[in-house]
Amino acid sequence: MRKNAVKNNAVKNKSIKLNTNLNIRAIAAGLLASATLVSFAACGDNVPASNSQSSANTSAKIVGNFQGSGASSQQVAVEAWIAGFQSKNPGAKIAYNPTGSGAGVTTFMTGATAWAGSDKSLSDDELEKSKSVCANGTTAFDVPVYVSPIAVIFNLKGISDAGKHINMDASTIAKIFDGKITRWNDDAIKSQNPKLKLPDKPITVVHRSDKSGTTQNFLSYIKDVAPSDWSYDLSENWPNSVGQGAKGTSGVVSTIRMADGAIGYADFSQVGKLGTVAVKVGDSYNQISPEGGSITVNDSKVDEDAAAKSKHRVVVKINHKTEEKGAYPIVLVSYDIVCNAYKDAATARFAKSWLSYVVSKDGQAAAQGAAGTAPLPEKLIDRINESIQSIQSVGK
Repeated sequence: MRKNAVKNNAVKNKSIKLNTNLNIRAIAAGLLASATLVSFAACGDNVPASNSQSSANTSAKIVGNFQGSGASSQQVAVEAWIAGFQSKNPGAKIAYNPTGSGAGVTTFMTGATAWAGSDKSLSDDELEKSKSVCANGTTAFDVPVYVSPIAVIFNLKGISDAGKHINMDASTIAKIFDGKITRWNDDAIKSQNPKLKLPDKPITVVHRSDKSGTTQNFLSYIKDVAPSDWSYDLSENWPNSVGQGAKGTSGVVSTIRMADGAIGYADFSQVGKLGTVAVKVGDSYNQISPEGGSITVNDSKVDEDAAAKSKHRVVVKINHKTEEKGAYPIVLVSYDIVCNAYKDAATARFAKSWLSYVVSKDGQAAAQGAAGTAPLPEKLIDRINESIQSIQSVGK
């Protein structure tokens, strides 16, 4: 992955500007056929989206400078999307700052960016606050653009470097991240991995130090499946003093790479060669894969309560308790957040064109190739495109 640093005056930070040469993940090709089977239970049996950019009014070329910021989990996919979008719109200059979901939404609320990427849907408070940046008293809305499993990653000499997985149920994961299991040869881990020679080595927990939707998604799984072992309220912030924090997905991954005995969590697209935990689902331990994440999403529903608060929202309620065969239950559905109405016409045209490309067949294929994600299902795309078409401008 190669990036050129640019100065983002709006967000006052470093942003990422892409060239068109993408670092294609080797695993994506093998998983492409199976991953495209994803569909929502609430939508019936669907096939991957066959929509194209023509689903929205995108015939006019987009020209200008546009910034986004937010979820670091989306970074690899956003790089691919920027390259693809700019190939169709060479007059558009786009920068994305992977500051984390919370920071990205906060920046969006100031009007400094055209969109935000977030690993969590908007809260009621954020929805209300968005009226201050969106035109005509309208609110922002969130639509899913990125589906990927969250990996529980570890670095353990003799295990992870040998390409081996470790089996864990939700209770064990919860106790490790709450500091109740502190050594790798604890009986709770050994009993689930009888064939592994686990060392008597301390466990170092690594978590996000910044406000993160990935954190909230990861802990949502723990709280749903092992509630008696996790008493903290859900938040984008890490809730206890266990372990050490690192900023962004890349920060967590690099910290774990440097520390033998470390464990943490990260979007699957950035895991590389680190070990991953096979998570217990029913009576089986399932390894992480886009296909497994797709099965979980297939067994999930759309949150109609969120849509009732703003009819253009499309929010997914993930079924972490799924017992579907092959499902990987720690899955991330990441969103793009935009205004329903913008004060600036150029920004409105960009937001509509950008989202149309991102959720198009070409856009989703670019994300699959770069980050190994699962595609959005066709009937969900139809609902998303209806929301995209609602974007308007009150300015010139």
